[in-house]
Amino acid sequence: MMKRTLTKVLLAVGLVTGVVSAALAGFPTTPVKKCGADAVAVGAVCLDTYEASVWRVPEPTTTNAFLGRKIRQDDATRADLTVGAATQLGTASDDYAPCTDDGLHCANDIYAVSLPSVIPSAHVTWFQAAEACANAGKRLPTSAEWQVGANRTPDPGPDDGTTDCNSDTGSVSLTGARSSCVSGRGAFDMVGNLAELVADWVPISTACSGWGVFSNDFMCLAGAGTTESGPGALLRGGFFFGGPLVSRLTVFGGFEPSRSADFVGFRCAR
Repeated sequence: MMKRTLTKVLLAVGLVTGVVSAALAGFPTTPVKKCGADAVAVGAVCLDTYEASVWRVPEPTTTNAFLGRKIRQDDATRADLTVGAATQLGTASDDYAPCTDDGLHCANDIYAVSLPSVIPSAHVTWFQAAEACANAGKRLPTSAEWQVGANRTPDPGPDDGTTDCNSDTGSVSLTGARSSCVSGRGAFDMVGNLAELVADWVPISTACSGWGVFSNDFMCLAGAGTTESGPGALLRGGFFFGGPLVSRLTVFGGFEPSRSADFVGFRCAR
């Protein structure tokens, strides 16, 4: 009993500080050799190739049990979702209810799927994103896992509106549509498009700047607000209106876990 209690305490501390070990958290610790068709290998995990689209699956444990299984096995296609009468959420508004901003009533309801050529789902809170990943048999990646998956994604510079990373158009692109915006491991849109929630929380940040001589990319980790209303859920990679200040090094710690926005999405890992 004492060991389980200590583990829970350490996990809670690790969630807030981002220092919980992979072994303690139950994460895989050996390299994967092969991932599903919708993911790329990043060390010991499979990271979704595309930003998540979130789908409401009717009767996922009974009539549509086949679709729930296909999603959890990384085999679901757009055609499968259509046949199962699934409805995509988060493309134009916060329409996740009855799944609430703090993650209630989300089990067996919303599912994250990694698909090409769809509008990635936004207007999502950290809790809803975590639930959508969990229902799909996955989880949010840690910031470190996300960073490795994003390495060698080109810095945006000027956005040509077609192949470069979507950093300066003011609206979201379809997943994978920007052919040059791909990381060294094959993950798309890890710079620009939607800012991506990761697993880590930090004391909510109140000051933003560049990384100084290391990089002039957008960084908001300074000025921890001890009197603020809660922690900050880390956002990575920047968004569709950040211009040349967004890159694979962009990190923002001023976003409350129960907040949503039209420029915030996520991707899952397994």
